[in-house]
Formats: sequence, C-alpha cells, structure tokens
Amino acid sequence: MTHSTGTREAARPGTAPVRAGLAETVRFMATHTVPAFVRGVASPRFGVVSLYSRVNQPAWSNATLRAMKARHGGAPVLVRALSGDMLVLFDEEDVARFFAEPMDVLAMDAKDKLDSLSVFEPTGVICSHGRLREDRREVNDRVLAPGEPLHPACAEYGAVVEEECRPLTAATVLGFPLLRTALARISRRVVLGDRAADDGELAGWLTTLRDRANWMGRSRPEDSRALYARAEARIARYAAGAPPHTLAARALSAPAPEGADPLGQTHHWLLAIEVLAPIVTRTLLLLAAHPAEQDEVRAEIAAGTPGLPRLRACVQESVRLYPIVPDLVRVTRAETEWRGVRHPAGTTVLVPIGFHQRDPERVPGGHLFAPGRWLVPGADGDPRTAPFSQGPGRCPGDRLGLLLSSLVCAEVLRGNRLTGARPALDTGRPLPGIVDTAAIRLRLGRP
Repeated sequence: MTHSTGTREAARPGTAPVRAGLAETVRFMATHTVPAFVRGVASPRFGVVSLYSRVNQPAWSNATLRAMKARHGGAPVLVRALSGDMLVLFDEEDVARFFAEPMDVLAMDAKDKLDSLSVFEPTGVICSHGRLREDRREVNDRVLAPGEPLHPACAEYGAVVEEECRPLTAATVLGFPLLRTALARISRRVVLGDRAADDGELAGWLTTLRDRANWMGRSRPEDSRALYARAEARIARYAAGAPPHTLAARALSAPAPEGADPLGQTHHWLLAIEVLAPIVTRTLLLLAAHPAEQDEVRAEIAAGTPGLPRLRACVQESVRLYPIVPDLVRVTRAETEWRGVRHPAGTTVLVPIGFHQRDPERVPGGHLFAPGRWLVPGADGDPRTAPFSQGPGRCPGDRLGLLLSSLVCAEVLRGNRLTGARPALDTGRPLPGIVDTAAIRLRLGRP
C-alpha cells in the first residue's frame, strides 16, 4: 500500500526524487549530522555544548538547511546520512503529514535511534514497533496520564518538588549543578519513591549507560548489558515497595499486556525528568533577561493561579527556542509517496524541528522569547512549533514534564527575584541558537 499526500506543486507520480549533490551532502554532514553526533545523541556532552555556544554552531546548521530549502523549493530532499539515505522535510504540509501518519507507516524506531536508546531502554516504547509498541504504550499512558490536564499525582509531586528545592532557594547564586542535583533527586523520588532518592550508585550506572548510548551501542556492549541488568534488578526492588503515586507503582497497578514489561520504560522516565534540569535552567535565564515577563510570572505564583499557565508558557517557549530533541526522526514501514515520488519501506525521514521552530518564514518572532504565543488557543497543536512532536508520535510525558518544570521554577521564584544572570542575553537582538547551560549562573535577590 502506498501512502500519499497532496502538497504544493506536487510532482507527477513516478518522478525521480530530489537528491542533494555531493557538495550539499558534505555541507549537511559537516554542519548538521556530525555535530549532532559529537554533541551526544542520548546524553549531551556539556564540554561540546560549551564549545558550540562559543562558535554559534547552530547558525552553521541553520544556514545549510535554509540554503537547501531555497535551492529545492521546499521539496523533500534525499541526503546521504551516517547510516544511509535520509529524506529531509521542509514544506509545512509535509511536516504536518509527518506528524499525522500512523506508527505503522512512520515508526519511531529508526536504526540510529534504536542503536543508541537500546543501550539503556531496550524494552521501552521508542525501541518498539507494531503490536508490541502499542502494548507498551498502553502501560506508559496509564502511568503518565497524557490525556489529563494535570497528572493525578500532581499534589504528591508538588510536595516532592517543594522539599528538593529548599537548597536552591537558600542560595544567593544558583547554577546548573545545583539544579541538576535537585532534578535528579526529584526524578528518583517521583519514579521510584523516597528510598531511591540518595541512590548515587544507581544514578552512576544509568549515567554510564546513557554515555555509552552516544556511541550507538558500540562501546563495550557486553559490559553495558551486564550493567543494565544490575540497574534493572535495583529498579525492580524499589518498585516493589514504591508508594502508589510513583510512576513505578502506577506501572504495576494493573496487569500489563503479555510481553510488555511494565517497568521497561523506567529508565526513560528517570532520564526524561532529569533532562528537565537544562530546561528549567534556561527558562530561568530567559526570565532573568526579561524582567517584565518575570513580574507577570511572579504575580501568577503569588496569586496561586491553578496550573500556572503563564509560567508553563515560559517553559514551553524555552523548549521551542532550545529543544531537547532538535531533530525528529522516523522510518517508513510501508512504501510512501511524497510529492509524487515513491520511497521504499525503510526510508529514514527527518524533520529538523529546531530549525523550523525558529524559521521566521514559519514562526513570527522565531528568535525571540515570546511565551504569549503559547496562550493562544490551539497553539499546543500547531505543527510549526512542536518541541514534543505531534500526533501519534507525540511525547506522552510532555504534560508531566511541563508540570514538574513549572513547579521547580515556581519554587525558585516564590519569594525571590532573579536580579542578574550569566551569560547575559541581549534581548534587543535575536537570541543565540545555543547557550552554555552548564555555565549559567543566576543571582537570587529578595523583592
């Protein structure tokens, strides 16, 4: 079965694909693909991020993508990537279709992604397809409650956040290391319970696995499997006695479909909450640079506004500007047709969402911090700004992530004002494409 779509200037069926030339391919590899690999596929190498921030590496990648889009009129372009041909999507309709296609047509377990993530979550949803993926997703959705406005355990998670943020609010200068430690403890308590909060050994095991995942599973695979087994056994012990509000207990609260390990996604949940640390740090940096927006947010916190919609919008805008996953990758499970060109099953399809979300042709004020855009009805479903993806492949934990990020930011700002920050951001100019998150320092003052 061939899946097709109507797009602007659709090609005639059977026409040849648009393919990048040699010079274009080399430029794409040098400025986009290789830098992403060097930065870290599963776990960011903060030293590399620091270097990229000094040389503004994203500007090189964006210039390549802009030139490719202009040269080929926005048509999908086949580019030679690290593991074979990759179809890069530029047109707004093509991107919307990418989000809308069912998982049996555009699956998430592309080879490069699978090679990386299978090191530390081999039984996770993202490493699955077909019936098994749907069964594992059923468990995952029960745990994360993606259809609920607020997670059923938000009160318990709020109490955890309040306790873990006390060392943050006692500081006068707040940096990424403190926030990273707090989010790691919050992660273990939310996922596994209070008994896991101080388990640095488990944290070290998982950090090692994530670092090895950057090497696409080629770094000490036997040792990684043994380390994963130790981590899995430790997680199972915590889960067996975890309080009902924890993600692990929610996973075990009902029988799982056959073959779907209810705790198989635990490594992913732990990682997903830990990576909120850079999101929170960058959100606070942006609020420090935009005092009027900070005033609005602090007023919302003081008023006890349910859901903290304005602060949540600030977090979403931070993720739009600095997405955790700047490239969305799928693989075709059936023959597909894009603008009349047929592509076989097994074709890798890429949406460079980090580029699209800042493209001024698509997003007004794309390089500016404008959180109000997320308060417009329907903004959360706009395919032009989709840091958590859209459709069947949308991150089911996005609401929980936004909740926890907002709660941490609220604790920092409750009774405090951000009076200074480094690096300093020039809000009169387009914001940089990357910031050295590990070097961020925030000064807390009393209002």
